[in-house]
Amino acid sequence: MTTTDQPGGGCPFGHGAPAAAAEAPAGHHGYEPFAMKDPFPSYAELREEQPVMFDERVGLYVVTRYDDIKAVFDDWETFSSENAQKPVRERGPQATAVMNEGGFTAYSGLSARRPPEHTRIRAVAQKAFTPRRYKALEPAIRANVVSQIEAMLARGEASGERTGEMIADLAYTVPTVTILTLIGADVSMVDTFKRWSDSRAAMTWGDLSDEEQVPHAHNMVEYWNECQRLVAAAKENGQDSLTGDLVKAQAEGAEITDHEIASLLYSLLFAGHETTTTLIANSMRVLLQHRDQWESLVEDPKKIPGAIDEVLRYSGSIVGWRRKALQDTEVGGVPIPEGAELILLMGSANRDGERFENADSFDIARPNAREHLSFGFGIHYCLGNMLAKLQAKIALEEVARLVPQLEVTDPQDITFRENISFRVPETVPVAWAPATAGTITNQEA
Repeated sequence: MTTTDQPGGGCPFGHGAPAAAAEAPAGHHGYEPFAMKDPFPSYAELREEQPVMFDERVGLYVVTRYDDIKAVFDDWETFSSENAQKPVRERGPQATAVMNEGGFTAYSGLSARRPPEHTRIRAVAQKAFTPRRYKALEPAIRANVVSQIEAMLARGEASGERTGEMIADLAYTVPTVTILTLIGADVSMVDTFKRWSDSRAAMTWGDLSDEEQVPHAHNMVEYWNECQRLVAAAKENGQDSLTGDLVKAQAEGAEITDHEIASLLYSLLFAGHETTTTLIANSMRVLLQHRDQWESLVEDPKKIPGAIDEVLRYSGSIVGWRRKALQDTEVGGVPIPEGAELILLMGSANRDGERFENADSFDIARPNAREHLSFGFGIHYCLGNMLAKLQAKIALEEVARLVPQLEVTDPQDITFRENISFRVPETVPVAWAPATAGTITNQEA
């Protein structure tokens, strides 16, 4: 199966409404599937009024309560992950032709696979994706973070404006260089991999017209060809990298194919930096808007790990993920027919007052912040969560050390990319002054 396999249907996104959809109460309660500026009020309304809602606009049951979402994640036998990477909007004929002619056969590394296939491939990946390997990257990550911050400060001082932008100046480059180094890819190709990743996000989770899909389709072909080339190069030359580890494991008898290794790279070269870029950006954005907590963290950097988990809970990179019902079932008392597709709003679950006290408040000392669902739950729990947290931790440590007076400017003007799953700020503008920064009003969603 490839990611080009699509169901037909009558709605604009290629999904037909399940036969039992009418049994779920109608209404959207302000929820807009692709709007990410401030989705939390609509999440709260849904949790209160309609915790399981069928949204005919995207052909998905929208699930919003913590306990329901955790239960669905945990029940992989009833709720399949096979649709996790399926384009939300059906791929148009022009883009399909480009990808078919280009030999695009990429499939999910792990997130859209089911046992026993998932179990087999994850077992091999876990032996390669070890703490030893990415902990060895820690000095290089820190040096890169320091270099990026110092360059931002130098540019700001030279211009006399003392301003910067936390995505372009820090969060864009660091996670991409890290994952390219881990994979054994060319670290000079940061911009290329970012371009490919933007296309993958737009094609899978965005709302593009047929014409808008075409340039992204070309990028997807290039991206997949590079993943296959990396596997071939590692097999031919040997390599001290995660790709080399996977190829070596295969040579020693591990049950994994070249296509499956390339598909793992296809996933890791996206997930390994895109969500970490967003985590770093959101960490700076949220913490700097809660000045007392930022200053507390500056005074005691040991609070940083807890702060990262609270950012993941309060403003996670991924706010929605999909599942498919393999049999007639129910969620939250609402009947779900076989074949129905769901979107689990982890961004809503993480603000559920039944699980988190004062859930709409940001608190880096929250005792149960680690119970967030931003990395998923169950057999598909994010394989790279420790690497993501490590990079965010280093970034916060070094910003706190080098420019503790940093402020986020005009937070109310920050915009977010429109898509159904990822809450990604377009920019996080910042400024600093020689003296300690003034107090900033908390105003984040």
